[in-house]
Amino acid sequence: MEEVENVLRILRSAKQFIEEDKANELKSLSNQTIHVAAISKDADNIVVAVLVYSLGKVMERAHYRDMEGWSVFYEAVVKNLGEAVVALDKKDTEGARKNLGAIRHSLNEIEGDLGHYISDVFRKAEINKAFKLYEHGLSSSATAELLGVSLWDMASYIGQSHIGNSKIAISMPVEERVKIAEEFFG
Repeated sequence: MEEVENVLRILRSAKQFIEEDKANELKSLSNQTIHVAAISKDADNIVVAVLVYSLGKVMERAHYRDMEGWSVFYEAVVKNLGEAVVALDKKDTEGARKNLGAIRHSLNEIEGDLGHYISDVFRKAEINKAFKLYEHGLSSSATAELLGVSLWDMASYIGQSHIGNSKIAISMPVEERVKIAEEFFG
C-alpha cells in the first residue's frame, strides 16, 4: 500500500458517511482517490476507490434496506471498515486488505436477490472506475489489468461513453488562454 495515509483518510470518511447515510459524499470520496490511484497505479487505492464508490451506489438505493440480508451486509461493511482503519493505524496493510476483502465476501452470505443486486453494483462500479482511470491517461489494457476487468468490458464501456463529454479540469479561463495565444501569435 503506497498511499497509506490517503487510504486511511478515505476509509475513515467512508465509515462516517455510511453511518450518516450520505451516499453522494461516498461517491465523491471515491473520485478523490481515483486521481491518486491513476498517478501511483497503486492497486490498493484502486480497490478502495471501487469499494467506496460501490458502497455509495448501494447506499443510494434505499429500497435495498428493506430486502432480506440488508442488516448482514450493512453490519459487515461497518465492522470491516472500522477494523481496516484500526489495522492501517497499526501499519498492518495485510490486515486492512483482509477486512476490505471481507466486505466483498459478505455478499456471498446474503440469500435472495440482494446479494445479486449488490454484486452487480460492484461489477459496474469496477468498470466505471476503470473508465475514470482511462480518462486520467492510463491505457485501456493497463486499466483493465489493474482492476481485473476484461479488456472486452472495458472497451465496451469506453465505446458507450463519450470521453469528450467528460469533465476536464481547466486551470485557466478560456478568455485568458485566448489572450495568451493572441499575444504569442500576434
